[in-house]
Amino acid sequence: MEQQIAMDELKYPIGKFKRPESFTSVDLKNAITTIQEFPAMLSKEVWFLDDENLKYLHRPGGWTVRQIVHHCADSHMNAFIRTKLMLTENNPTIKPYLEAEWAQLSDSTETPVDLSLKILDGLHSRWTTLLMHVKAVDLDRTLVHPEHNRQMKLVDVVFLYAWHCNHHIGHIKNARKFKNQF
Repeated sequence: MEQQIAMDELKYPIGKFKRPESFTSVDLKNAITTIQEFPAMLSKEVWFLDDENLKYLHRPGGWTVRQIVHHCADSHMNAFIRTKLMLTENNPTIKPYLEAEWAQLSDSTETPVDLSLKILDGLHSRWTTLLMHVKAVDLDRTLVHPEHNRQMKLVDVVFLYAWHCNHHIGHIKNARKFKNQF
């Protein structure tokens, strides 16, 4: 049982996402601030890592630091587009993508992390600007996620991606801590 607990902690270093049942405007602002600050936080975690360090796994059988950085760019580009779809369409059905398979493609396994850090910097600036100007009524706008067979509100997406940012920072910290010595 100890091994399972350790694996769960490696897989979910900040715990599993829990949708807030209620939230204040301060909670929402904090979530948006997390999204805004993520590129700088991520850069701080990886800027000094060499090619060998970027090969560290966040857990046995998991992704390398390099793959995590590129995954964040992929995931957050999709989230930004989904945000714009929710704000401009009525309950759009989004297209899921196979993130585990994307992480195995050569752009995720071979290219320098600087490329995705640059994407994230510009993307998060735009995304944050968009989120800061969303009206309260728009927080209830929805999309349909066919992979999970449910609707998601814009506010859920904001809290989910604030969690996602911290989740992957936790993965990188674990990768640097354990250095593939699990």
